[in-house]
Amino acid sequence: MQKHEKYKRKTAVALKYDQPQNQAPVIVAKGQGKIADAILALAEQHDIPITADDLLAEQLWQLELHCEIPEELYEAVAEILAYVFQQRRQFDTKAT
Repeated sequence: MQKHEKYKRKTAVALKYDQPQNQAPVIVAKGQGKIADAILALAEQHDIPITADDLLAEQLWQLELHCEIPEELYEAVAEILAYVFQQRRQFDTKAT
């Protein structure tokens, strides 16, 4: 681990994708440090899947709240959404 990585602040970004309403996922929450911890805790409480991608989180962090993600991030976010949908399907299968 490089020296600066030890002191790097945790970043969390929450996305919502409502296809009928939006053309792309929207940033609904973002934070660093304790706010990031709170976002992650809320996600866990509500069984919202969590993934880790530091580079993508930093890119999304630069965007404004309630804005759609830009086209250049579609592929990276699509990979995460595919993972989330897969996890939800597995959870739903186990619940029945």
